[in-house]
Amino acid sequence: MSQTAPAIPPLFSELPDPFAHHFDPAAPWSLLGEPLDEILAGLPSSDIRGQLSPEVHLVGDQIVICPGARIHPSVVIEGPVYIGCDVEIRPGAYIRGGVWIGDECVVGANTEIKRAILLRHAKAPHLNYVGDSILGMNVNLGAGTILSNFRHDGGRIRIPSNGDRIDTGRRKLGAILGDGVLTGCNSVLHPGVVVGRETQIYPGVQLRSGIYPEKSIVKLKQELEVVPQVEGGSKYRNPETV
Repeated sequence: MSQTAPAIPPLFSELPDPFAHHFDPAAPWSLLGEPLDEILAGLPSSDIRGQLSPEVHLVGDQIVICPGARIHPSVVIEGPVYIGCDVEIRPGAYIRGGVWIGDECVVGANTEIKRAILLRHAKAPHLNYVGDSILGMNVNLGAGTILSNFRHDGGRIRIPSNGDRIDTGRRKLGAILGDGVLTGCNSVLHPGVVVGRETQIYPGVQLRSGIYPEKSIVKLKQELEVVPQVEGGSKYRNPETV
C-alpha cells in the first residue's frame, strides 16, 4: 500500500511553536501522538493564572490555565491540559485525556473534549463531542456536531484516498479540520475524516471516513413529503392511501 502521496488538502495556515516543527502535511493526525504527549509532559505541575469558581473541578496534575480564561461553574478539567489566553469554557464542559486549547477558543456547555488540539479561535460551543481530533483556526462546530473517534470493531483507522487506504496507525482518530471549517447542526463525522480549510458541511450530514477538499460545500440531499391532514382520522395519514 503506497502512502507516498496522499491527497491531503491544505489545512493550517500556521501552527503554534510547540507543534510547528512536528507537523507532517502527509499525516497531520501524527500531532495527536508523541508530539502532543511531549508538549503536555513539559507543562508545569500547576499554573493557574486567575481565580476559579469553587464549583470548577480540577483532577490530576499538569493543568495550565492562562490569563483571561473564563471557566464557568460545573466544568471538569482532568490534566494534563493546556488552556490558552481568553478561552471560554461554559458550564458542564468536560475536558480530559490530554488536551491543548489555543487562545480565544470556546468550549460550550456540556461539550466533551478528549485528546484533542484546538487552534486559536476554534469553537465547539454547543453539545459537541471532540475526540482525538484537531480543530484548525476559526473552526466552528454546529450544535450537536459529533467527531466520532472509534470503530465498532476496534480496528485501526484507515482513510480512503485515491482508491487506496492510508493506514494512520491509530485505533482512535476523530477528525482533522482545517482552518475555517464550519459544520452544521447534528452532523456526525465518522472516524478518520480530514477536511480541507474553509469547507462547509451541511446540517445532518453523516460524513464517512475520507479526505475532503478545501473551499467546498458538503451537502445533504433529502426528499420531503408534505400532505394534508385527514378529517376525522389520523392526522398523519396520507389521503391518497385512504
